[in-house]
Amino acid sequence: MNTTHRALLIALVVFVAGPQSGFAQTEISAPPASASLSPPEMEKFLLAGRIVKKKESSKGVTSAFRVTLSDGALTHDAQVQNVDIARPLFEVGPKYTEVNFKDSYRYNIAAYRLAGLLGLDNVPMSVKRVVEDKPAAVTWWLEEVMDEGDRRKEKLAHSNPLRAADYYGVMYVFDELIQNRDRNAGNIMWERDSRMWMIDHTRAFRLGRDLRNPGSLARVERSLFEKLRALDRGAFVDAVKSILTKDEIEALFIRRDRLVELFDQRIASLGEAKVLYTIR
Repeated sequence: MNTTHRALLIALVVFVAGPQSGFAQTEISAPPASASLSPPEMEKFLLAGRIVKKKESSKGVTSAFRVTLSDGALTHDAQVQNVDIARPLFEVGPKYTEVNFKDSYRYNIAAYRLAGLLGLDNVPMSVKRVVEDKPAAVTWWLEEVMDEGDRRKEKLAHSNPLRAADYYGVMYVFDELIQNRDRNAGNIMWERDSRMWMIDHTRAFRLGRDLRNPGSLARVERSLFEKLRALDRGAFVDAVKSILTKDEIEALFIRRDRLVELFDQRIASLGEAKVLYTIR
């Protein structure tokens, strides 16, 4: 799963729901102008593109909004999240309480940069930019995708169930590593070919050192496991030193070590063939 510009872009297709066939498509012959962008060019566009339109988001609880950016040659949308909340205690009814709660745009940027170091190509590019006088995460808008909630509502089957299961395995490992507290059906996005995108990580990078749900970690994608084991602290610190705190970084590496230890034990017990896999 090498990071390439193809991995940052979505093919332009139209969803057509069939009763049993899952997603169907109508191909658009002309490729989008963004298809020629390299990651540095995309980053420059997100940082400097002029905001020509704003649209409030109908989903989510972090007051995110959608903007249309243009640099004169390219026009594309982005999501803007400027939430940056810290509370000593956060309660949602009688069933959920979190100490040292944080909900911050910073974590979207950190998630993208970490994904790149891990060779993951399914977290959209997110950059730090001041929008409307507030620091924010500006994230590349994914075109022609469907979130998991809508997929379930429409009762659409995955076109490639095995690939979808493989991507879930990647998500479980990534969410344990960043200790994501808000993975829900609205921030799991699917392309037609059952390729998953993971979005909205504003409630991640907690300080907990234990794995929250080790029972979900039955398998690990082979290249992800290799990158996870080899994750260099210096390179990661350089990537997120202005985004994450020292404590957040330290907690992440402790969880990394526990993930590697867990999978090493599973491999020793069950063999590589039952634990390691490559996305189909």
